[in-house]
Amino acid sequence: MTNSTTVTFGYDDGDIDTNRTAGDSLNDMISHRYSRRDALRGGVSAAAFAVLGGSVLAACDGGNFSDAFPVVMAGSSGTTSSGRIVTLTGTATDNGTIISQSFTQVSGPPVSLVNATSTAATFIAPSVSASTPLVFRYTAVDSVGQATTAETMVTVNPATLGFTAVAKNRLDTVSVPAGYSVSILYRLGDPISSSTAAYKNDGSDTDFANRAGDHGDALYWFGLAASGSTRDDSSSTRGLLVMNHENINQPYLHVAGATTVAGARPEAEALKEMECHGLSVVEVSNSGGAWSYAQGGALNRRITPLTPTMFSGPVRGSALLQTVFSPTGVAGRGTVNNCANGYTPWGTDLTCEENWAGYFRRPTAADNPRRTAKEVTALARYAVTSATGNFGWATVVPADPASTIYRRWDVQATGASALADFRNEHNQFGWVVEIDPYDKTAAPRKRTALGRMNHEGCWPSNFVAGRKPAFYMGDDAVNEYLYKFVSATAWSAADASSANRLAIGDKYLDSGTLHVAKFNADGTGQWLPLTFGTGPLTVGSAPYPFADQVDVLTHARLAGDALGATKMDRPEWTAVNPVSGEVYLTLTNNSTRTPANTDAANPRAYLDPPSSSVSNRNGHIIRLRETGDSSEATSFAWDIYLFGAGSDLEANNINLSGLDATNDFSSPDGLNFGRSSHAGGLVTPLLWIQTDDSAYTDVTNCMMLAAMPGPVNDGAVKTITNTPTGGAGVAQATRVGKAPGTLLRRFLVGPLEAEITGVDSTPDGKTLFVNIQHPGELGNTTNITSNWPASQTAPAPGVRPRSATVVITKNDGGVVAL
Repeated sequence: MTNSTTVTFGYDDGDIDTNRTAGDSLNDMISHRYSRRDALRGGVSAAAFAVLGGSVLAACDGGNFSDAFPVVMAGSSGTTSSGRIVTLTGTATDNGTIISQSFTQVSGPPVSLVNATSTAATFIAPSVSASTPLVFRYTAVDSVGQATTAETMVTVNPATLGFTAVAKNRLDTVSVPAGYSVSILYRLGDPISSSTAAYKNDGSDTDFANRAGDHGDALYWFGLAASGSTRDDSSSTRGLLVMNHENINQPYLHVAGATTVAGARPEAEALKEMECHGLSVVEVSNSGGAWSYAQGGALNRRITPLTPTMFSGPVRGSALLQTVFSPTGVAGRGTVNNCANGYTPWGTDLTCEENWAGYFRRPTAADNPRRTAKEVTALARYAVTSATGNFGWATVVPADPASTIYRRWDVQATGASALADFRNEHNQFGWVVEIDPYDKTAAPRKRTALGRMNHEGCWPSNFVAGRKPAFYMGDDAVNEYLYKFVSATAWSAADASSANRLAIGDKYLDSGTLHVAKFNADGTGQWLPLTFGTGPLTVGSAPYPFADQVDVLTHARLAGDALGATKMDRPEWTAVNPVSGEVYLTLTNNSTRTPANTDAANPRAYLDPPSSSVSNRNGHIIRLRETGDSSEATSFAWDIYLFGAGSDLEANNINLSGLDATNDFSSPDGLNFGRSSHAGGLVTPLLWIQTDDSAYTDVTNCMMLAAMPGPVNDGAVKTITNTPTGGAGVAQATRVGKAPGTLLRRFLVGPLEAEITGVDSTPDGKTLFVNIQHPGELGNTTNITSNWPASQTAPAPGVRPRSATVVITKNDGGVVAL
């Protein structure tokens, strides 16, 4: 599909006022039967040419008229939509020499004309909320200084999706729409220091503290000035990408896969695996249309599970954080399983610790007897119950007997007190972590006021001066909750430009009120405060008696249970509409949802072959609008924007959004709106939806879709029937958003066995960055099941897969997806 607009100045201006003159109008001259030569010599050649033809000068006189004005050619008006490229072209002829040609804007929302002093100028159609005319003037000047002008009008309509949907497929490439290009920017193992060797990708590489980590996840663009390390939020050509590295494809990191010797993991293998977790901060830039990362970028750094951190907020210094490494409960060490993210307007990144509990070893049969009943309740609620830990890091016998970087992953209570072991190490994880990307010496800060859980993301409300900002957070596990933190401090726009960014974080993120969401059947909801001493959050609470506010924040899940919050179908990413402030939450799926335990906000339980179990396999996206459109509100309205489903599934009870072959999907996960700095984030903002799916992979690889949602409650109340296996149907009422139709399309399909996760754009919207995570995750060194990204341009048999960041651009230079 082509969606750029070319307006040719072919001299049909349709407006006699183009050529400024006090003479008669063209119709008057025709009625008076003026000759061609009379018209030309009277200074109205532009208007005359529109009617009289293209060979006017040659037909008029055999000689050169030194007083003749240039003849310009201006075309008819054109129509386009916001975010698309418009090309204005013009031609001019003269008996002498044309010495200059230029385009200027006469009226309409201002645009930046590129190559305005040439015969072809371009601009990006501005954001408009209704059909809006823009008028442009083309001027040609000849060698004696005579100028002729012509005007044309371009009508700009509101933004809409402007690409043909990508077909579902199971290719080992990243597929994007016609008219777009994709390139590889940053891959697992790529060196980020000048002294680090190129990546061999054969399992022998080391020093991942100076290489790209694995499983790239959420990412965010932080602009840089054209040179140096100065922050520039408006830059779209040079910046820092801050991205999470959630997990690892363990087999491919080692020569012949991971090994264990006499029950212990080799130290070198475990160190490599740890260093592949965390985050990257990496400088990237566009030179001549080609994107690359700077291996020796001054601000490049890796943040890993070994990076020094510090605690901030109410839980800082608590006995619940004390370990032999951190006896004061202030110092921390690293971050792990970082999944989704958030940002702040003062220029920091919020990274979120998600499925951290499984990394720790705590055999319950041995450890539970050493614990109090209250401790056992908390440990079970947070699933700190693995007998080995995900990768067996606790089994390492380090070369340095004094090292505790492996011992810390064993959280059994083996010492005389918490100061003698790592029984509280798990409490140091599950937080939102703030990072200053512009200061590589600043220790990341764990913001404890935002609560401890399987933090998927932490997306802020729109920032309004004088209003307290909120941060929305999903707890990624089935039957968990949606949370909101409201700062104690009202927003001051001056804080956005502070040089001491983490101090501004202290101001807004260390004090406030954490809430949990309750969704009511009537389409309303409440934010329930997690405040010690209110309601059931007291020392008398059962099964978990809370000691104080520190206890409530550290065990936010148990507080949500006590308050009766709504258990959701695996709450993951949050996103906030930059225009309306409405909050979107992906609910990826729920294998435990049955017809007997649905509710209005989690309404479906169904059979989706080839699965033989009734559940919510495909997930949905719920959204809410705060009362009074205020981040400080304690109530909201809600509906379900979108239900994941195959287009072949039954429409009345499963495929409730009316999906077809161009937009059907399963298991929504990543979520992000377009930035408000370009047309894709204004009026009706663009929403990116990414999938992490195992239910639909027999049909297609994971994907990313583009949408332009309407408002909350643009649909209707509907009662569906959920049918258990061998049982009678159970009715469930819910609130179904308006069917998306063509305002939801598949934009990208990823390679084999990969998740699509993490998306952001440059401020101008012309470049999109997307992370492709764990291609070939089901394989190993003897059965490589994907060769991506090496396979992106040609088959690459035998090459190990690598998680990577891709760059997507529109070939004509317009805003991506519009």
